Amino acid sequence: MMLEQPSATGMKSVDKPKRIGNKRRRRAFVNPLVGWTFLLPSIVLLAVFVFYPVLKTIYLSFFLTDFAGNPTVFVGLSNFKDLFTSSDYLMSLVYTLIFVAGTVLATVVISVLLALLANEKLKGVGFFRTVYASTMGISVSVAAVFWMFLFNPSIGIMNRFLHVFGIPAISWLTNPHWALFAIALSTVWMNIGFSFLILLGGLQNISPSLYESVKINGVPYFKQLRKITLPLLSPTLFFVIVISIINAFQTFGQVDMLTKGGPSNHTNLLVYSIYQDAFVNHQFGSASAETVVLAVIIFVLTILQFKLGEKRVHYQ
Repeated sequence: MMLEQPSATGMKSVDKPKRIGNKRRRRAFVNPLVGWTFLLPSIVLLAVFVFYPVLKTIYLSFFLTDFAGNPTVFVGLSNFKDLFTSSDYLMSLVYTLIFVAGTVLATVVISVLLALLANEKLKGVGFFRTVYASTMGISVSVAAVFWMFLFNPSIGIMNRFLHVFGIPAISWLTNPHWALFAIALSTVWMNIGFSFLILLGGLQNISPSLYESVKINGVPYFKQLRKITLPLLSPTLFFVIVISIINAFQTFGQVDMLTKGGPSNHTNLLVYSIYQDAFVNHQFGSASAETVVLAVIIFVLTILQFKLGEKRVHYQ
């Protein structure tokens, strides 16, 4: 009895699902490989410059270190206990919180007012937009030198302005009662450009049609501001507040150039305190513990802002 041989078309129909299955398996293997290949440079950079420093900082926070920063003695949580029993560190923490609250509030309020003004259709408003945003292009070191001359007790413009009103000259950078205010003032000036530009973009993203009907009905400007502008600007405002708080906690350059943490540690903010312990006193374990505490504070505050503040955000 002769067996019937399968036809060519039959073999093709049998092989076709196999070929499709093989292609799918190859695609399932190749696609992730291509994706990881594109991600690899970023992963390497993050591993070298972010992940490794973070893990090394956490590791060093449990040790005493030598002059070169190498761990010598495991002390557990002693570095953290020493921080919260140190009057200098607690004073630095308090002054940092005061500084952050003052600079963020002033920066956001002034930036909103400038953005509202620059969003109006006025003649020459483009020039003022450029002026308001110009601080973005100035480095911290240049801005600090600029403010150093403004705060100069003998030739500074600040004291000359006070002299016009018969107010005695102030030692802005050496008086414990004024030094932190001077640092905060310079910081607000430096941060306004970024906040202003972001808020102006948020205002220009609001559809003009929303204002047309209320203008026809004669709704006052401040009611429009309260009912339309600020609610629709709230996503941008929320972003600016979060970024401003993080940046304020990381303030360093102006403190280093203007006051060196003085007078009497009244401007010794947390990041400058970390710098002093690590690179001046060579206490890398203590500095690492301070860094971990600062990171936890920023993380907790950011989470709280998202939990509490985002509920008040209105999206179009």
